[in-house]
Amino acid sequence: MAPKFGTDGIRGIANQELSPELALALGRAVAEVFTAGSCVVGRDTRRSGSMLVAAVVAGLTSEGVAVSDLGVAPTPAVAHLAATLGVPGVVVSASHNPFADNGIKVFAPGGVKLSPAVEADIEARLGALLGDPFSAKRPSGAGVGVVRDGSPILESYEDHILSCIDGRSLEGLSVVVDAANGACWDLGPRVLRRLGADVSEIHSSPDGFNINNDCGSTSTAALSKEVLRLNASLGVAFDGDADRLVAVDHLGHEVDGDHLMALFARDLKAGGFLANDAVAVTVMTNIGFHKAMEAEGIGVVQTPVGDRFVLDAIEEHGLALGGEQSGHIIFRRLATTGDGLLTAVMLADLLVRSGRSLAELSSEVMTRLPQRLINVGVVDPGRLGEATELAEAARRIEERISAEGGGRVLLRPSGTEPLVRVMVEAASEALADQAASELAEEVRRVLGREDPFPF
Repeated sequence: MAPKFGTDGIRGIANQELSPELALALGRAVAEVFTAGSCVVGRDTRRSGSMLVAAVVAGLTSEGVAVSDLGVAPTPAVAHLAATLGVPGVVVSASHNPFADNGIKVFAPGGVKLSPAVEADIEARLGALLGDPFSAKRPSGAGVGVVRDGSPILESYEDHILSCIDGRSLEGLSVVVDAANGACWDLGPRVLRRLGADVSEIHSSPDGFNINNDCGSTSTAALSKEVLRLNASLGVAFDGDADRLVAVDHLGHEVDGDHLMALFARDLKAGGFLANDAVAVTVMTNIGFHKAMEAEGIGVVQTPVGDRFVLDAIEEHGLALGGEQSGHIIFRRLATTGDGLLTAVMLADLLVRSGRSLAELSSEVMTRLPQRLINVGVVDPGRLGEATELAEAARRIEERISAEGGGRVLLRPSGTEPLVRVMVEAASEALADQAASELAEEVRRVLGREDPFPF
């Protein structure tokens, strides 16, 4: 059976489930489906990235495609170039996953995530190519594709980000950047410096192994300490491929995607740039966000988890803004996908224009209902949909927390890792912790735990 696309591409342990053979066949399948003459390819800083890029590029060029190899590049940079050049884009990255994992995600011409129909087409062709790699005739001689250095065109993405705040300066703002030892390790600090910010860096020395290792958007403790030590105005943390961003205020407190979305929504509405006075968010978004938007007169469109679904809602409803609690934020006028560097620049600009601290603004814009998230490692997350026993347990727990002040329960399989995500919101931290722990134990009992599991 051919590998399937998850919520964010095909992922697995590099050189095992995600093999060079698979990457080569996927490159060929992408070339066959899009029949494009050109493609842009980028990667993050994982050790396996060069190996897998070489295989993807071999597949693309074997079908006659000219490839611009960007080298290490943020995922949103690949999406931006796919949009501006009108060609497909391929990113070799596993985002926030540990370094031994890797993934391959594909953007259609126009820089957007693949539709389910196109994914199915690529999967079918991938299966056929893996079953019989010599089944399709390939070009030879001058028909073989060429590989070009993509670094000159990558500069256009940097110029685009610099232009997004209309010539304003970030002078006077001190920012600590946690680059997660990932794809934005060099570009992120450089862009903020070029805009006038006083920038300090941590986790900006990738060695192929240290991407996302106790750093970045999923682990902000070190960033908080550095912000406090330097008395900085702001801390920003990217993930491995820099398509998401989480912030830290000057008091060392983490500010997640929900709070950032609330700030941007209010700011865009005040400036007359919030199309249709509504935003798109996922089912993971905190109830406090919904209450805050109601108070601001801003509508909320709710989607399944995944920035593809958020973008679909943005397009369907003609919106300007959408995002996820994890920090994927889409400014549709400026980007086709979540962009951590763009979000960092937009946040810094908002702070400079307001003359106020992130701590003050974020506490003012919304009050977060206590939320507890537990990732439960299981062998087959897909079995969750068949587990009526778990659905009943979730219903009982939700009824209980609703009776004790309000809240909700959400169970969902991860689309990128062998996990079931258990989320509980309740009137108090203690109640949320208790209910989430109880439900997580039920998931382990019913679905079985994969052992050992690194989370």
